Amino acid sequence: MKCVADMGIALSTVHSLRQHGHDVRHLSEDGLQRLSDPLILEMARSEERLVITCDLDFADLLALDAYASPSVILLRLQNQTPTSVIPRLLHVLSECRAALTAGAIVTIEEARYRLRHLPIEPSAQ
Repeated sequence: MKCVADMGIALSTVHSLRQHGHDVRHLSEDGLQRLSDPLILEMARSEERLVITCDLDFADLLALDAYASPSVILLRLQNQTPTSVIPRLLHVLSECRAALTAGAIVTIEEARYRLRHLPIEPSAQ
């Protein structure tokens, strides 16, 4: 899959994803460390990439504006080391491929992941 890795994602995680056949760009490799979250979403959308991040703001931005893309994988693990992150990330990229291609937010937690399809509709009150 085509992905962009936010600054909180280790370069070794990016390299491992590449070894498994994924097309991954890390913001730091492109000199985009200071790019704002809305601009990262815009870039990912225009390049048809999903965003891999630890930052809750991406899901909030997608929900607030009811965007259907890009997909976001949100890592919410206590252990954020590549040894812990890589197997879970590879599992989600494989198992949720169709949803991520269509537009989704996947939150990876310690014992599970949660998938929410985009766009997120406002709740009726």
